[in-house]
Amino acid sequence: MKAILIHQHGGLDQIQFEEIDRRQIEPGYILVKMKAAALNHLDLLVLEGFPALNLEMPHILGADGAGVVEALGEGVERFSVGDRVMLNAAMSCEECEFCRQGEHSMCIRLRLVGEHSHGTFAEYFLVPAVNIEKIPSSVSFEEAAAFSLVFQTAWRMLKTRVGLKAGDDVFIHGIGGGVCSAALQIVKLLGGRAFVSSSSDNKLEKARAMGADFCYSCEQTNVVKEVYRDTAKRGVDVVVDNVGESTWIQSLQMVRRGGKIVTCGATSGPNPKTEIRIIFWKQIDILGSTMSNRSEYRELIGLLGEGRLKPVIDRTFPLAEGRQALEHLQGQKQFGKGLLVT
Repeated sequence: MKAILIHQHGGLDQIQFEEIDRRQIEPGYILVKMKAAALNHLDLLVLEGFPALNLEMPHILGADGAGVVEALGEGVERFSVGDRVMLNAAMSCEECEFCRQGEHSMCIRLRLVGEHSHGTFAEYFLVPAVNIEKIPSSVSFEEAAAFSLVFQTAWRMLKTRVGLKAGDDVFIHGIGGGVCSAALQIVKLLGGRAFVSSSSDNKLEKARAMGADFCYSCEQTNVVKEVYRDTAKRGVDVVVDNVGESTWIQSLQMVRRGGKIVTCGATSGPNPKTEIRIIFWKQIDILGSTMSNRSEYRELIGLLGEGRLKPVIDRTFPLAEGRQALEHLQGQKQFGKGLLVT
């Protein structure tokens, strides 16, 4: 089968479109013929490599995907050949204390498709059946592929970890990425007010069209001062910060006393300068979050099928143009999700 893969870590020059043997189907696994696969910042991190990541090479990238069931491993009963399916990338051990509690994203052996195992940027992908759900009939392959990782992440951050309530003010740094555009939709669905920032006027206009209440150019204004002005000097209840180093001090400054900062990533760097005195003086809660459990994922698929949540798709690329697609992602040109399609 054809796949987008790497033979070693590095830059975009390591991306290859090559033939690779299809893996043998195992008991409890499903082979899916890929129709659409979404790009994530995770793909760039895996490409670059990091100390804790030890991959068998060559490695196929891709953590989001949707397609048609091609074959079923022994013991798989929930699906049939031909079913339209979508992927939950979080693979858990099913045995640890957190898995037994139904908290699969807190599994002590948590692994992600595309990061720790072969991913979805291929004509076929092979994953455990527990990581697959059927696509609602009203949803396209492209929408299903663009949905899972970012909406799982944003939902758990805002609904589960923060406990967002109607009327809460939420600031989202760097609107335009998949998690941020998902977070904006969830804030509005749950009745909050959305405050967003970007260096791109075009992205701010798109965010405003999606319902953002306040939009700030992080290059042309002092965002913290603007937020305090628009909240009557109170600050926001919640800050969604997956940017990290370049925004962390702003997050501490703009959140209200007793407010919450929730993070799921650090695209500008993992070791921000901080100010502990602000944290204790304002009694700020700092929350980490990763993916979701399966119950949350199924709840989200229901909202997707009802049309209450809808992924934002930036553009699509043929599978063979995986390198160009990742270059587009790396350049932060997208608003929403980029896709590879077959």
